Amino acid sequence: MEYRFVGKSGLKVSTLALGTMTFGGGGDEKFAKIGNVDETDVRRMVDHAIDHGVTLFDTSDNYAQGQSEILLGRALGARRRNLVVASKVFGRTGPGEHDIGLSRRHIIEACENSLRRLGTDWIDLYQIHNHDSLVPVEETLRALDDLVRAGKVRYIGCSNHFAWQVVKALGVSAEMGLERFVSQQILYSLVYRQSEQELIPAAMDRGLGTLVYSPLAQGYLSGKFQEGSTDGRLTATRQLEGVDTRHAQSIVGELSRIREEGRSARTHSQLALRWLIDRPGVTSVIVGARSPAQLADNLGAAAIDLSADERAALDRVSASPAWYPHTAQRVFHRERNPGIV
Repeated sequence: MEYRFVGKSGLKVSTLALGTMTFGGGGDEKFAKIGNVDETDVRRMVDHAIDHGVTLFDTSDNYAQGQSEILLGRALGARRRNLVVASKVFGRTGPGEHDIGLSRRHIIEACENSLRRLGTDWIDLYQIHNHDSLVPVEETLRALDDLVRAGKVRYIGCSNHFAWQVVKALGVSAEMGLERFVSQQILYSLVYRQSEQELIPAAMDRGLGTLVYSPLAQGYLSGKFQEGSTDGRLTATRQLEGVDTRHAQSIVGELSRIREEGRSARTHSQLALRWLIDRPGVTSVIVGARSPAQLADNLGAAAIDLSADERAALDRVSASPAWYPHTAQRVFHRERNPGIV
């Protein structure tokens, strides 16, 4: 397993992380479709991940109505102090007016509740799960800064933001002398490469780490689904909304070709994950699993490699259409923008 610093921070994490959205979803209709891993298998999966060098475990206060945090905390036990626990705040956690969003009231209360469920005194990386246009960013950042100063949170990050929102928040932190984001957590895979247009370049320029979620598009890139699949995971997470499924199937087809012609046994999932691990700006790739066997397969991506030709083939088949102003900079002034591809 390789380890990388999260942006400009001193926090170091494994290049593969274990995501816990599939933990304990039985009591929640939406999360039951995504995964319903019981406590016995949660412990097996956490043990297997640690044994294979995983140090980053990602959860959220609204995964399975908080059960994900509870099961993760129990499984980590006394080993927690040597590991990195990341959680999130934003989603609805109750019926009240302040049970959602990024107000000071909700952030501080949600953090206290996450600490209790996780059975820990601190959260290593506390991430705002989405952008809240109804709350001033200054209020959100001040609340997060207070949590860091109180020792309840060590680092902060964001998720599902536009690049301009990330950069604006960094500017506000600098202006007000507040704790700054060290990371962003984003949707990124061979199927979803839009983040390469703005989010990843902005993070690299500003010194943020990038954590990748849904790297297999909820299993679509595992090669198990055919065109038109109605699998519950894809429906519950709306993974293929707006995606050209013919294009997506061509990506799966290329993974199949590389696997069949390859020099060693590598699965579709391992090839897709390895491609992401090697992408510029990526710090860690968060893998989820519905069984210990599935997790073992995914973690195998750390031990394989891709040839230059294989990477180039996957780059070509998964390429997204260029957007303005990317097109203008590439077409008219490439000599002044050598990083544009």
